[in-house]
Amino acid sequence: MTRTLIGRTIRRLRTERGLSQQTLARRLGISPSYLNLIEHDQRAVTAGLLIKLAEILRVELAELSGAEERRLEVGLREAFSDPVLGVDGVPEAEIEAMAQSAPHAARAVLALYRAWRVAREDASGIALPSGRRILLPNEEVRDLFEARANHFPELEAAAEAIGAALPAEPAARQAAILERLEARHGLTVSVRPLEGWRAYDPEARHLVLAETLSRESRGFHLAFQLALLEAGETVEGVIAALQPSSAEAQGLLRVGLLNYTAAAILMPYRPFREAAAALRHDMEVLAARFGVSFEQACQRLSSLQRPGERGVPFFFLRVDPAGNVSKRFAGAGFPFARFGGSCPRWVVHAAFATPGAVRVQVAELPDGARFFCFARTVSGAVTRWGEPAPVHVVAMGCPLAYAGELAYADGLDLERAVVGIGLSCRLCERPDCRSRAFPPLEHRLAFDPRRRGASPYPFEPKRG
Repeated sequence: MTRTLIGRTIRRLRTERGLSQQTLARRLGISPSYLNLIEHDQRAVTAGLLIKLAEILRVELAELSGAEERRLEVGLREAFSDPVLGVDGVPEAEIEAMAQSAPHAARAVLALYRAWRVAREDASGIALPSGRRILLPNEEVRDLFEARANHFPELEAAAEAIGAALPAEPAARQAAILERLEARHGLTVSVRPLEGWRAYDPEARHLVLAETLSRESRGFHLAFQLALLEAGETVEGVIAALQPSSAEAQGLLRVGLLNYTAAAILMPYRPFREAAAALRHDMEVLAARFGVSFEQACQRLSSLQRPGERGVPFFFLRVDPAGNVSKRFAGAGFPFARFGGSCPRWVVHAAFATPGAVRVQVAELPDGARFFCFARTVSGAVTRWGEPAPVHVVAMGCPLAYAGELAYADGLDLERAVVGIGLSCRLCERPDCRSRAFPPLEHRLAFDPRRRGASPYPFEPKRG
């Protein structure tokens, strides 16, 4: 938690609740002048005072970390740096002030920027042949999950109600789910050759799973079917509350929420959190204990945000060899870049070089924030000879302060293992990076034929 974020966050929360500095200071038991120094980032906040602030402002401690403001700053920096907009550089201080003091306006600016990008792509010939406008439902659904911190208490409660009738032993749940589908819902389940992975005929009450699926994947699809039948109304209630803007976004959101519920059935909140802590987040062992895949266990770990019973704050990412992000759940205050690729120095990309092995890294962002990250490749099923197996890297990360709770940090010198990374090449201001793929958007390039530095794109420092 950095001073540059927490003071402004406190000021914003106080203002939103209609409290004067004098009133909040009195409730905290400090002087108004001391609170004023805190809000202007000139005094640190003690742990005791932080707890009082959370109670008085009625927020979780995580909200005081400034993670939301941090994400807004990254998005605004990307938007204002787009050279196609043709605007002069916006000072960092103004970007920070907007994200901190006017977050609703900042979100509106980002929404307009996303809409403009879609319109620009459509005008460039990327629209569908039918002429229908591309709505980017995946971005909308990703934002909806982030707005709920990837945690849905309603779905957790529904999963626990379903799980109450299932065995407590995680390894026995898959067979019990199959029995429940057959006995309670009259389903027949077959494993056959199938073009996709799952096909359900509600009229015939018949569920077909592809024979190429792994045991862990079959178990997840069974849990998904159970969630569809027994938690469907709860899922629809969440959808109605979130109000997606299109049918496409609604459909994608429905699948995402059912996936969330299925994971909660297979990996019940409290037993899974306790096992993760006891095993020190050794993901291979944790996945084996619950009969799920490495990816399923990692994704579930990123959703442990129940107030009073939070797990380690993790972010989750799944990326393919081309750098396309197919899954992302923000957390831990890590500011993902919304557009463009990520830093090539990040362990996420290095993991492709060592298939099946867990790679670790202490990543330091340009602002000094450090995260302990680990990543591993995962492979999908092959349906026929000659077809390459789909390969992705699954990556997790948490603030460095939590590294001691992870088995992957054992034996590492966390100070010497630090690797400086950026959010993306276009936003990174590191001048000597040999891995830079694009020039920075906010700097003028400065080529000198008499010299050749480490970076392929030398640039001038900012002026004034």
